[in-house]
Amino acid sequence: MNEYLIHAEDLHKHFGGTHAVNGVSLRIAPGEIYGLVGSDGAGKTTTMRLLVGALKPNHGSIEVCGYDVLKQTEQARSAIGYLSQRFSMYEDLTVLENIRFFAEVRGLSSSEWLPRSMEILEFVGLDKFKDRRAGQLSGGMKQKLGLASALVTRPRLLLLDEPTTGVDPVTRQDFWQLVIKLVAVSPSPSGRGAGGEGVSVIISTPYMDEASRCHRVGFMKNGRIIAEDTPSNLRARLNGRVLELRGSPLDTLRHVAHSDVDVEDVQAFGDRLHIRVGEGKSKTVLKRLKTEIQQAGGHVDELRSVPPVLEDVFIALSDQ
Repeated sequence: MNEYLIHAEDLHKHFGGTHAVNGVSLRIAPGEIYGLVGSDGAGKTTTMRLLVGALKPNHGSIEVCGYDVLKQTEQARSAIGYLSQRFSMYEDLTVLENIRFFAEVRGLSSSEWLPRSMEILEFVGLDKFKDRRAGQLSGGMKQKLGLASALVTRPRLLLLDEPTTGVDPVTRQDFWQLVIKLVAVSPSPSGRGAGGEGVSVIISTPYMDEASRCHRVGFMKNGRIIAEDTPSNLRARLNGRVLELRGSPLDTLRHVAHSDVDVEDVQAFGDRLHIRVGEGKSKTVLKRLKTEIQQAGGHVDELRSVPPVLEDVFIALSDQ
């Protein structure tokens, strides 16, 4: 038996002269949350559509739960729950009617889908809204309905394509708590987990704070995965090479930092700057940068070495 729920090898997808996916390989283990991270146009959504069988690759192979997606498409899809970027429920139907529709399309009888639906609606916090029309739900509630519909067939694999884009921070937090519960072995009163033991999640996101919640992360750029590892291992690539600078005026601080021979990049993080320096250069830059800023008429409130965040790593990899 294959130890991976997904085993994709050397995927390519071209649209005319555009190489949307260019040599992507993925291996996703049971119980794993894998984050596909990148900016718009990086190839995340196309990769997701290849994995679910909505698009055929120009080259490469995909197995989902041991099924060849190209040759055994329906068997593979039966193991997948998919939540697309755009709300795809029927707005004139109620919450429960939407779930019923997707359940019966997949061949579930009422004796199967009804108790399962009520269990899922309670899990995602929509049990009190089962009779509300989908078009009357808030953005966050619509995403929860999409997740509930994806879970009704007890999939072993969830594909979530930028599910929190456009929702407020509190809703993003609530949604992530649901995702984390899904992969945890947390039996429901009926004796089975809400998502089933061993469920895996692939989630695409442009948000680095969400990427930090994943077990592994794949950074995408121009249709390729340019780095893949655990968040902690990815951050370790820049250990000792990121400085944080606060002061004023910010434009002067940025210009002076950029001009330093040992500084590789400067990025704004809110009201402060993150400065990436060359290997082994942090101490020398710390010693002279404050003086250089003062000589240029700037003021330094704080200059210190800080642990890198995933955004620092992604920017550094994108510059290569």
